[in-house]
Amino acid sequence: PGNIMLTKVGTKLLDFGLAKLQAPEANAAVSLSVLPTEAGPLTAKGTILGTFQYMAPEQLEGKDADARTDIFAFGAVVYEMATGRKAFEGRSPASLIAAILGSHPPAVSSIQPMSPPALDRMVKTCLAKEPDERWQSARDLKRELQRIAGGGPESPVPAVAMSQGWSRWAWKGATAVLLAVTLAFAVAYFHRPLPETRAVKLTLLPPEKTSFNEIAVSPDGRRLAFTATDAFGKTQLWVRPLDSLSAQPLPGTEGASYPFWSPDSRFLGFFAAGKLKKIEASGGPPQTLCNAPVPRGGAWGSDGVIVFAPSFTPLFRVSAAGGEPQPVTSLDASRSEVAHRWPQFLPDGKHFLFLAFGSPENTGIYLASLDSKDRTRLLGENSSAAYASGYLLFLRERTLLAQPFDAARLQMIGEAVPVDEPVQIDSLLRARFSVSRSGVLVYDSIVGGSRRLLWFDRAGKQLSSVGDPGDYLNLNLSPDDQRVAANRRDSQTGTVDIWLFELSRGVTSRFTFGPGIAGGPVWSPDGSRIAFSSTRDGPWNLYEKLSNGGSDEPLLKSSNNKFAMGWSPDGRFLLYALYAEQDPKTNSDLWILPLEGGGKPFPFLRSAFNESQGQFSPDGRWIAYTSNESGKSEIYVRPFSGAEAGAGAKAQISSNGGTGPRWRRDGKELFYVAPDNKLMAVVVKAGAGAFQAGGVPQPLFKTRAADFNFLYAVAADGRRFLVISQAEQAASAPATVVLNWNAGLRR
Repeated sequence: PGNIMLTKVGTKLLDFGLAKLQAPEANAAVSLSVLPTEAGPLTAKGTILGTFQYMAPEQLEGKDADARTDIFAFGAVVYEMATGRKAFEGRSPASLIAAILGSHPPAVSSIQPMSPPALDRMVKTCLAKEPDERWQSARDLKRELQRIAGGGPESPVPAVAMSQGWSRWAWKGATAVLLAVTLAFAVAYFHRPLPETRAVKLTLLPPEKTSFNEIAVSPDGRRLAFTATDAFGKTQLWVRPLDSLSAQPLPGTEGASYPFWSPDSRFLGFFAAGKLKKIEASGGPPQTLCNAPVPRGGAWGSDGVIVFAPSFTPLFRVSAAGGEPQPVTSLDASRSEVAHRWPQFLPDGKHFLFLAFGSPENTGIYLASLDSKDRTRLLGENSSAAYASGYLLFLRERTLLAQPFDAARLQMIGEAVPVDEPVQIDSLLRARFSVSRSGVLVYDSIVGGSRRLLWFDRAGKQLSSVGDPGDYLNLNLSPDDQRVAANRRDSQTGTVDIWLFELSRGVTSRFTFGPGIAGGPVWSPDGSRIAFSSTRDGPWNLYEKLSNGGSDEPLLKSSNNKFAMGWSPDGRFLLYALYAEQDPKTNSDLWILPLEGGGKPFPFLRSAFNESQGQFSPDGRWIAYTSNESGKSEIYVRPFSGAEAGAGAKAQISSNGGTGPRWRRDGKELFYVAPDNKLMAVVVKAGAGAFQAGGVPQPLFKTRAADFNFLYAVAADGRRFLVISQAEQAASAPATVVLNWNAGLRR
């Protein structure tokens, strides 16, 4: 390496990592396609001291370093001196690290046939992967070097192995010079100040013309699995070895979300088309394990059990071979819990972490077990969590923290310390990071939490904005187009409330004040009332409130989660989606709540599929909705007559996927969002008992829409659209990979 200097007074090791740099420091983050040591031969500040090529495996894995770590580096230098080649090479930092961890360099004698066998043995012992198999001290190594230099019994080389023009004595002379320099270097190397182990940060770009969704690093730290969406809206699962410059898509994983690894790093679990599935990470046909209509994460234990969240439910367990899911947690109504999500196993394969989502004082990270219903609240954070290398990792206000955790005693230890920031968290409280047991951390480093309410015309031209940036989830326009009701999440507390925006005056006011989480604002036909869902009493129940203020009034309470969707034009019915907590097979169904005469709720459409996002037509005779009955979400229309929908005709509006149906106020056009985020328009005709979609859906413009039920609203004339829009940088951004992430953490 370039920091070993041969001078007139001896061999010098110059440790530039400890020097003060006067020039501005370069960005330490580099692309995985570029070796940081290629910018210059000297050790740069911000990289691991000694450069990648000379690092021992335990340094790369974040383990403790000692004198044997230096012996590995010494062996790599001697190898390079003897052969003229580096012991380990790669096209990228990741591939170089993989070579150090998993491969062995060719023997010195295979490159220099005249070298003594004892030198081969000495270097090979230095470069052993396990510290216990190396020379145990510099003193041992010095004795071996002196023995080789003195011509020990193993040092002669048969004459037939010598090249033409060389003699045995010539090679011995060269070897003596080499060993003399090596001994001088050894003295300098092993008497230098012991460096601090450091983390290395790299930038990971998505495949060309795609953007990252979710990323998971394998337990052994060798591969990344991620979902990515291309320019046409196609989402699928990809796998990228860290020692490769390219990723490979896995056929058969279209529509995949929330991938997670098996403990042996051979298989991937994921969700698609309302199902939990698995696939070999090297490729092959996916296998369906069970239903999971609205998934919220999964984890694979060492004994072949998968724990997952199939919907707005408790957590379930199922065999990795498939079968009937069984609940492994239960929602606690006394804590206003509405869902358990984002499970992560601890090393014993029995205990697991999860996020319980409910009232602010009870939302938090919990510890549970496969063989007990008991659970313990570990942290009151509004984020998912993971365990690795003796730490519990979680997010607090966009900062990734690590708190020491005793996995044997199941106890938190000491205080949390920062790892990095900013790290993204999505609207479902999923902290967007993944960590391996070998010291590899990957996370979304671009925080796209600021969303805007933006007006667009039919050509996609931005016209104006409404309110301030915020973490908006759903929105609805009042019937007169003068007010907007929108859900907004508080990033500090995780609570969600409804806010009102008066467009003519530019005034913003808070509409709900908890307790619990409020969602799904739906205007009454005359704009005087707003129906919404709230967790204030445990499950998501239905409430209403005067739009100009007043107290909340309950509409419907039950043990199941319910989400307000639409209000019939005559004011008589409220359409809502219902989720059954303990049975993932029933999925989401559409129900009707009569608002007059004390009528009981009745189902409009219930099936084994997932029906949601229902919207009344302006004349009240039709309901547009989303269903995954075809294997992916599509838009359908059915007639509504005040009773449960029969087996009568239904019209399919979309053909290549769609969500979020909206009607034009005159009922002559339907809008929806395609998988590629394009806003689509379909001319429709509704006669007496007959409905017809007139022509092929036409794209209007591509949105940067967010990811919830009603992410846009349509003005009465169908010429303007109010869209919850992501920040541009969040639409496509790189991820950050950190090797040896826990180096230097203060316990």
